[in-house]
Amino acid sequence: MTEPIFDKSEQLKQVEQGILPGEQIIAVYDCIGAGTGFLGMTNLRVVIQDKSFVGKRTAITSIPYKHIRSISFLSNKSWAGQFFSSSSIALAVAGTTYEADFRGVDKAHHVHTVILGRIT
Repeated sequence: MTEPIFDKSEQLKQVEQGILPGEQIIAVYDCIGAGTGFLGMTNLRVVIQDKSFVGKRTAITSIPYKHIRSISFLSNKSWAGQFFSSSSIALAVAGTTYEADFRGVDKAHHVHTVILGRIT
């Protein structure tokens, strides 16, 4: 078993608390901007910390890979044609789109690659 990649140990611990038997953490990346606190990936699902609820409430949302309809790189118009230079992704899940902005293109690319590999 490979050690998970992570930015902040407290975020990794939050994901570890909800791990199921046989589940392995791949990575937990800190997100920047409003809304998402982190995005984690296991061999079974994506785990997103969503800070956008009313009343300063936070949710930890688990999304099984089989429920993800698509994953996209988000790009500003100034980056047109260079989607792999983006540090933002969007996950489409049953009428909801989750956006995550990462600290670096490499992290967004890793998330995109892992999720795309699981949903195709």
